Amino acid sequence: MGAALRTEYRKLVTTRLWWVLLLVMVVYMAFLSAVMAWAVSQGAGTGPAVPGGPGGAEGGLDPSGVVRTVYTIAVTFGYAFPLVVGTLAVTTEFRHRTVTPTFLLEPRRDVVLVAKLVVGAAAGVLFGVVGTAASAGTGALVLGLLGEPTGLDDAGTWGTLALSALALAVWAVVGVALGTVLTNQVAAVVVILAFTQFLEPVLRVVLGLTSWGQDVARYLPGAAGEAISGGSFYSEAAGVPLLPAWQGLLVLLGYAVVLAALGRLTTLRRDVG
Repeated sequence: MGAALRTEYRKLVTTRLWWVLLLVMVVYMAFLSAVMAWAVSQGAGTGPAVPGGPGGAEGGLDPSGVVRTVYTIAVTFGYAFPLVVGTLAVTTEFRHRTVTPTFLLEPRRDVVLVAKLVVGAAAGVLFGVVGTAASAGTGALVLGLLGEPTGLDDAGTWGTLALSALALAVWAVVGVALGTVLTNQVAAVVVILAFTQFLEPVLRVVLGLTSWGQDVARYLPGAAGEAISGGSFYSEAAGVPLLPAWQGLLVLLGYAVVLAALGRLTTLRRDVG
């Protein structure tokens, strides 16, 4: 197992794509967080009016709502980055035909799968910490410049940030599992972007129109990831409740387990040449 872990680690760090995606994520999350911090400070939030909330305007968010809206931007809009990185850990091998020597060096495919999942989780931790730091750091800076409370003196805020980083780490694991099922790299990236940026957001809006639909929407993967952090822009804007953090974690891990098992029984069971 140690050799397999070292091999997968080298495969990841010797390419440029991971740090390019990380850099893009930082810039994107910082931009979105700055815009969102400015918006809520102007009373642009859609939650219930709270006297003394940011901006003091009707419909503004209370300080805890600001934390969940601004500081969890990476979980709401940036989870596609660790998801893609995790997926590429598998699909790149099939695209460049390096999967054959991988299995020749380590014929135990369960070991290869576990090694990829572990290294994917480690990469996810990096993306989670950096992405969350970019969101929270920029958001806090903008809120501070606008004279609004940042919430950084509250232990609960730091708990939210830690859980946000955890959620993004789990997304990388889901990505590795997805890559074992959908090995075509282009198709995998297209599916990820279509699902995360269009399909699930639309589904959550549509399902949120009914009480039974809200219950279903809470179990979608994006909603489960947001539940881990304890809140998100979507939940604050639409007022739709999320699962408790521990349930969100179990649901998102469940997606990873199901996809990994499916990939092991199909893709990783076949002969490769």
